[in-house]
This record gives sequence, structure tokens and C-alpha cells, in this order.
Amino acid sequence: MSQQPAPESWIGASATEMAAAVRDGRVSARALAEAHLDHLAAVEHRLGAFVTVRRQAALDEAEAIDGRDDRADLPLAGVPVAVKDIVDVAGEPTRFGSRATSPDPKDADEQIVARIRAAGAVIIGKTRCPELSLWGTSDDPEGIAVSPWDPSRTAGGSSGGSAAAVAAGVVPVALASDGLGSVRIPAAACGLFGIKPGTDLAAAVVDGEHHWFGMSRFGPVATTVEDAALFLDVIAGTERLREVTETARPLSIAVSWAPPSPTVQIRRHWKEVAIEAGRLLRSAGHAVTRADPAYELATVPAVLARWVGGAARDLDLLDIDEAALQPRTRRHIAMGQAVLERDLVRPEQAGHWRDRLGELFEEHDVLVLPTLAGDPLKATTWHTQGWTSNAMANLLAYPLTAAFNLADVPAAAVPLWHHNGRPLSVQVVAAPGREDLVLSVAAELQRLRPWTRHAPGWGVPTS
Repeated sequence: MSQQPAPESWIGASATEMAAAVRDGRVSARALAEAHLDHLAAVEHRLGAFVTVRRQAALDEAEAIDGRDDRADLPLAGVPVAVKDIVDVAGEPTRFGSRATSPDPKDADEQIVARIRAAGAVIIGKTRCPELSLWGTSDDPEGIAVSPWDPSRTAGGSSGGSAAAVAAGVVPVALASDGLGSVRIPAAACGLFGIKPGTDLAAAVVDGEHHWFGMSRFGPVATTVEDAALFLDVIAGTERLREVTETARPLSIAVSWAPPSPTVQIRRHWKEVAIEAGRLLRSAGHAVTRADPAYELATVPAVLARWVGGAARDLDLLDIDEAALQPRTRRHIAMGQAVLERDLVRPEQAGHWRDRLGELFEEHDVLVLPTLAGDPLKATTWHTQGWTSNAMANLLAYPLTAAFNLADVPAAAVPLWHHNGRPLSVQVVAAPGREDLVLSVAAELQRLRPWTRHAPGWGVPTS
């Protein structure tokens, strides 16, 4: 009988590698869960990624995976994963990053969680997010989720805990959600690949009622395109994306580093990363040209109306104790209530912008642009600061993602290179229904410029 690798040697392996090893009997699901839970315990005091750790429950569930007769058929067999604390996991509370929500444990898994479990994954914990997932930083009175690449900087938001956990090797893949960029911003801050699906695929992903008028979608953060594609298939209940292949034909690729409004400034190194992505793709035989989206100032109030209006709807949907909310959130909700009373969220706002963006995709297969306008915000107690300081900081640092939520098209963040030790990232965006193109171009960039999959200094083998 061959000797199995030590469980701790699997820290830093990909989800695809772990699942294959469990299916083949080279490692047990319990050993993987225990190793990753031990790693979590060793780094969490510096990381701030988790609000709930399910140690005993996860070990019990992993043992159940080991005993299943159909283990060889499970796409995520024994893979330790984390989920953002906005979805229900049986036996755990769902707090939405807030003390104003119920602390009572949930009776059942939400459908998206049920799909993750049915695929054989082991949920080891729930990850930190800002109150009601409203911000691009992930901190609360109990902790701050930091970027493992630079702990003086936030892990981003609102899925910062999920991204921090993956970048530090605590899990290979995690569930996130994206309403204004909340998959892509943390992915960029933490040097990961993250994808937000568009309207067609998202219809298969159960978003529940927390969807900000169609802007918010669930998606994965992962260290490889392959892992993210597999996880996206699992949560969507499909099987068409997991076999990621680079496109066999030359594509027409638009590259842009134009600001979406005159008030936005994009730092030089973030412009340069988009230019570098274009150069790499041109070297691979694609037709790459400078072409900017036809941004309109009207998209800004349309996004803001959904941002504040969505929070106002959450006040009723989530049974929130308004008095216990953070001051910035109370003001945000008050603005949203005014927006809803005046009927300022209108479908034609999104439709017009989607049509304008569609004109670009009539000429080009994909759009490549920077993910962020500048460095991630500082890791500090943003939840104690007022609405204006939070809103201005977020809008200036992260102005390049929300337009693609409004259009409801697939968009991904792809790590490419570094500046001053921090990861840089480009977005890859495509027309509705073309997640396959986004994944293909991302996979090609991964081959052309392989990225370091985990931040150094967190006990993960160099990868």
C-alpha cells in the first residue's frame, strides 16, 4: 500500500487537485478538512477572514463524504470551502455583517449552499463582509479582513473575507457575491481570479431576494481559472464551463483604460496593467485595439439608486433591527427609502446602458480594462466612519466595476503582475451569456503570465 502525502502538504493545492485526490482515495476528506482548519486557526488572528468557524461540523461532514458510495462522482469531493456570511448554512446564523440581524441559527441550507454540499464540498466557515454587503471594505466591530499581500490594506469588499481566506491558503475556493464589484474588487486586492456571471447564467444561480434590482450575483474567488469555472458550474447547476479551454480562434479584443466619469482618476500602474494585458493577448495572435465603452453620466445615478434602494428593501426582507445598524448604514437606507418613494429605480436606466455596451460587443468579443483605479483602501475601522467618507473612498478607489453590474454582463478579475508588492488585476468582460469567453481569455492570460497563487508569509508553499 503506497504511503499517502501528509495532509498538511495539501495546503495550497487547487480545488481540482484536492477533489481528484479524494475521489481516487489518495487523501481523505477528513484529513483535508482537519489540515485546513488547523491552518485557519494558525493565521486567522492576522487575517480577519472568518466570522464563523465550523470545526466539528466540518469534520463530521468530511467523514460523511469519505463514507459515500458515490464519492468518485463528486466534482468537489472533500474540498474545504468557505461561504460569505450572506447565505444560509443549516445550524449557523446568517448575519450579513451586522449586529442588527438575528443571531439565531438557520434551520436549512439555502439552495446555493445545498448545491455546494451536494457536489461534495465541506464548508469550514462563513466569511466576513461589511454591514449588508454595502462597502468595498470588510470590517466590523470584531475584526478587519486584510489583504494577505499587504495587511495594511483591506481585503476589499464586500466579499473581503472570502478573498482573504483563499489568498492565505485557508481554502482553495470560496463563495462570494458581487453587487457593485464585490467579487472582483476583493479578487484584485488579494491577487485572485474572481468572476461575476451575467444575467443568463445567473438565472440558474439562486440569488434569493438579496439582489439589488438584478445587480448582485453570486460567484467564486479562487487561485485558478479552472477552480473558479468548476465552482461556477456547481452553483449554477450546469456542466458547460468546467472544461476551460483557450479559444481556438483569434478574438477581437478591446482594451480600455478610460475613466467612466471626469471625476475619476486611474493611477498610472493600473492603466499600464491593462496595456500589458493587451500586449500579451496580441502576442498570442488576437486582434487587440484601444476601444472605450460609451460611458454615460446617467449610469452613475442609476447605479447609486440601486445601491441605496437595494439596502432599503433589505431592511424589510432581512428583519433588521434598524436601531442596531451602524450610522453609515442607517443614512444609506434613509437615502434608499427616498429613492424608492420617488420611484427612481427604473428598468430603462439599465436597458439603455446595456444597449450602449452591446454596441461595443458587436465589434469586439471581449473588453479588457483595469479592475481598480488605485491601491486598495487602508485596512482600518471603516464601519465607525460616516457615510460620506465611506462613499467617497469607495467611489474613488473602485469606480470601474459597477457599470457591468448595471449591464448584468459577465465580468472577471484576473491577476496579472505586481506594483510595490501588491497585486494588480484586469477585468475581462463579455456580452451576456459569454462566460465561456471570459473564462477562455482569463485562462490564456494565466498561461501567458502565470501568477503567484498565494501571498507569501502565510505558511503556504510557493505556488
